[in-house]
Amino acid sequence: MDKKIPTHIYSEIGELDGVIIHSPGNEVENMTPENAERALYSDILNLSVAGREYNEFRGVLQKVTRTFEVRDLLTAILSDEDIKRGLLRKVCTHEGTGKTFGHLMSLGANDLCKALIEGLPLQKDTLTNFLNKERFDLKPLHNFFFTRDSAVTVYDDVLLGAMASPVRLRESLIMEAIFDHHPSFKTTTISAMEEKNRGIPVSIEGGDVLVARDDVVICGIGSRTTTEGIDYLMHHLKNKNEKQHILVQEIPETPESFIHLDMVFTILDNDLCMLYEPIIMKMNKFHTVHIYLEGGRVKFIREVKNLPEALGKLGMDLNPVPCGGSDDQWIQEREQWHSGANFFALGPGRIIGYARNVHTITALEKTGFEVIKAVDVLSGKKNLDNYKKYVVTIEGSELPRGGGGARCMTMPLSRKDVAYRML
Repeated sequence: MDKKIPTHIYSEIGELDGVIIHSPGNEVENMTPENAERALYSDILNLSVAGREYNEFRGVLQKVTRTFEVRDLLTAILSDEDIKRGLLRKVCTHEGTGKTFGHLMSLGANDLCKALIEGLPLQKDTLTNFLNKERFDLKPLHNFFFTRDSAVTVYDDVLLGAMASPVRLRESLIMEAIFDHHPSFKTTTISAMEEKNRGIPVSIEGGDVLVARDDVVICGIGSRTTTEGIDYLMHHLKNKNEKQHILVQEIPETPESFIHLDMVFTILDNDLCMLYEPIIMKMNKFHTVHIYLEGGRVKFIREVKNLPEALGKLGMDLNPVPCGGSDDQWIQEREQWHSGANFFALGPGRIIGYARNVHTITALEKTGFEVIKAVDVLSGKKNLDNYKKYVVTIEGSELPRGGGGARCMTMPLSRKDVAYRML
């Protein structure tokens, strides 16, 4: 067996050395217009089109790093009866489906993995069930291909998402079981679910957590992450690191395109960030806060002007590249809606995102990025090793309708360290 992979994320841009993904499957097809809103979608996705687009994305990742599929990892651990029993008890307790426990325990690893992700159909074997409008006893995980949210590596630990919506809780339980029990990984999991179970309104999702440097974490608060969620992470970090900066950006709860911080701000290189100007740079009612922890104590909490300026004062001078370009706010709004700011770094200055955001891609090209189509990488026409600074563009007519981009669809395990100037 290969050596265990220690989780190690100390930047957003270090060369990628392992990532967990989840290729969308029948759980996406198991969505209807009637249940789309409950599933946190405003529309339903076409799996055949979304699958082709995702294959481009996955294919590029496989060219540059080790990739691990959630289905494979979950199936592997479910072969252990004790692990299987422990996970199912948590799932059935949280979802109030205790009557299905025995049936789920009787399933083999492959079938159980399918049921946990794609859903368990409701058996119409009683009058109550026959008249029940629900199709599933265990609901499908429509959002699971956005693996970022349910688990995020913060330094050497894995922070499990305390999901804002109950429909996504099972994703975190599955990721917890994988990281606690799969032999491929060496890590410690931390979870705010105990706080949530005590009635504290704590929510925190991975799209709102960016590890900028070994002493700087950037967090968003909005519709998916609460102040209590940041307080939980702050408590963990102040007891773990001698010195720690946490920069917090408040984001709107509507429209739905502002779901997480990484929909308006991502880091691209040692000296570049992608941002949505109306929220990050312009005067508005959304606060930016700097928290500094030292020696296990909160030294100060104060408001700052914006994220780039606060990062600059910490020695991270990041020049902004505007999502949608800098000329027309209407275009900026359109491209932000389709995850125009949501780029994922394969390494410093080597990023991947949707081709459809043409003005954003043009802005990157003007900044020195070579624009490379994913199909050219997969066909062998382009070798990424020949380029120092690039943006790989993937087709995205269907995937963006799910409400996320390349960063959302990845859960990095490890990155090589990046040398930053420290203050």
